[in-house]
Amino acid sequence: MSALRGRTARAGERDGRASRNPLPARTLRIIIGLVVLAVALALVSIAVGAYTLTLPDLLATLFGGGTSSDQFIVFKLRLPRVLLAVLVAVAFGLSGALFQSLLRNALASPDIIGISGGASVAAVLSLLVFGATGVIVSLSALMGALVVAFTIYLLSWRSGMNGMRFVLIGVGIAFMAQSVIGYLITRGDVRDAQQALVWMVGGLGGASWGDILIIAVSLAVLLPAVFLLASKLRMLQLGDDLAAGLGVSVQRSRLALIVVAVALVAIATALVGPLAFVAFVSAPIARRLMRGGGLALVPSALVAIVLVLGADFVAQHLLTTGTQVPTGIVTGIVGAPYLLWLISTTNREGRAS
Repeated sequence: MSALRGRTARAGERDGRASRNPLPARTLRIIIGLVVLAVALALVSIAVGAYTLTLPDLLATLFGGGTSSDQFIVFKLRLPRVLLAVLVAVAFGLSGALFQSLLRNALASPDIIGISGGASVAAVLSLLVFGATGVIVSLSALMGALVVAFTIYLLSWRSGMNGMRFVLIGVGIAFMAQSVIGYLITRGDVRDAQQALVWMVGGLGGASWGDILIIAVSLAVLLPAVFLLASKLRMLQLGDDLAAGLGVSVQRSRLALIVVAVALVAIATALVGPLAFVAFVSAPIARRLMRGGGLALVPSALVAIVLVLGADFVAQHLLTTGTQVPTGIVTGIVGAPYLLWLISTTNREGRAS
């Protein structure tokens, strides 16, 4: 007991020092660098296309000038896509960082543990079986993600939630979701199946100002919750006993974090599909850039923005062969090798230990 009190006191001192100290210089440099890269990618994405705008023309149009054709191209076609990419990237990046930190497992990402898959199943089911369109499909995806997340939570509960059990059950449900989607597509009309492909890999082709309003309002509610719960998440990373000793309600805080993380990925998936591996790779890349642990919430969101903007540019301009490639295929090309590398290194570490 005295050891626990000693560890609690030392943890409290560390947290107090961290709250008083400014951001480390390296972290600040990384954040500034990611912001600059994200802005550059956004400007290039808006400027480049079948009709390319020069930088002066683009800036003039963004600030209210430009010709009517420039304004149409920027504000009707390209800017909504870029803004939607940025906002859903923030949601995916933060959701992945929350899950991985909360469950202390690099595989604990919503696209690996079946939550994005649940959204895709519900969307494809409503599309192919019930003939739904538009907002109904998006609402179905949202409900599918929520149902799957709480199913995993209930199945993993054994006098408390075990992170490894949560991940393993989620991986099993993810495989089930893929099987269900495959079955539905083989039974559906060819034209509907092509539309359902977006809900398997994700894409930004249907971006609209209405979608942007939905995700912006959702983030306005969820982002304050993320950063309010961040201090509790830091305590939970110290272990349940120590977190309880610091006054944290362990199960209640964990459930609140899961609800927020699921809401983030569910809303993003409901609008653009799963965008494979964005939530999975963003936080690990951010931590490697920072050369340290921690939550890395802001860097994770910025890495996700850079990844989605870069992948969408590649999908639109470098991989186009008559029809546009969904953005999620490009993010999958990036994320799949990382998953294989992670499993390989984990196996080597397991043998070594």
